[in-house]
Amino acid sequence: MARPPVSLRALAAARGDEPADLLIRGGRVLAPATKQWVDTSLAICDGAVVGWGDRDAVETIDVGGAALVAGFVDAHMHLESSKLWVSEYV
Repeated sequence: MARPPVSLRALAAARGDEPADLLIRGGRVLAPATKQWVDTSLAICDGAVVGWGDRDAVETIDVGGAALVAGFVDAHMHLESSKLWVSEYV
C-alpha cells in the first residue's frame, strides 16, 4: 500500500518555513525506541504530523498531559503465522 503524497505546505511547515495548521500542546508521546513517555507538543499540517516540540501554528490546543497517538492500532497477531520464533519478538 503506497503512502499518500505529502503536500508542499506540510513540508514547508516541517522545515519551519511556515506555521503548521495546529499545535497540540502539553501532550505525552510514547517513544517506541526507548519505551518512555516524552512530554512534548505535536505540529499538524494538512493532516500530517510535521514535527514535535514548540512550533508556530495557526491554532493551538492544550491537551493537559493527555497521551497523543496517531490512531488506534490493532496490535494483535498470530504468532504461529509469522514464521518467527517467540524469542525474536522479545
